[in-house]
Amino acid sequence: MNLLEEIKRNFAVAIVRGASPQEALPVIRALYAGGIRVLELTAATPGIMGLVEKARAAMPDDLIVGVGTVLDPETARGAILSGAQFILSPSLKAETVTLTKRYGVISIPGAMTPGEILAAYELGADVVKVFPAGPLGPSYIKDIHGPLPQIPLMPTGGVGLSNIGEYVRAGAAAAGLGSALYSPGAGKDQDSLAHLEAKARKYVEAIAAARSGQDLI
Repeated sequence: MNLLEEIKRNFAVAIVRGASPQEALPVIRALYAGGIRVLELTAATPGIMGLVEKARAAMPDDLIVGVGTVLDPETARGAILSGAQFILSPSLKAETVTLTKRYGVISIPGAMTPGEILAAYELGADVVKVFPAGPLGPSYIKDIHGPLPQIPLMPTGGVGLSNIGEYVRAGAAAAGLGSALYSPGAGKDQDSLAHLEAKARKYVEAIAAARSGQDLI
């Protein structure tokens, strides 16, 4: 399986931030049941390294698990050794990109301006996380693609069910789904997990609809 192409094909990257150790695996299972196949566990999650190992062992092989909010190469290395399949950061740090690529793992650093985005790509980034995307919206992704069509972009921050189709049509390679999809406590009981699964399914359906030229929103 080509992991980078699978990330692009699935488009939605679910961000699980702040989940308790008891909540994390049930949340991951609910997201998977809803059709999510790419998952970002943030580095500040309690027991993150063990959680990556558990998720990789407990879930089917087609779930791609990465670690986000990685601020330094040391954290990136620990995450990779725990089984992280991609490393995602909110900003650009050359040493983190270099370390990640040295281990042959997908690197997704954060950037905002055209200069930062190009610098990240030239350092070896596989995808560039455009963060925060919310203030500028889908049109910014389209505008960046004008002069830099070769760079895969992943808008994150402000991406929700109402605009994810616009990001698909704007040419984004993927999109990070944060609190609009999951927030801490969303897996506290079976009803909450069922709601999370249904919400994940709506995102998957919206992506498919946008790609087929339809509009569900």
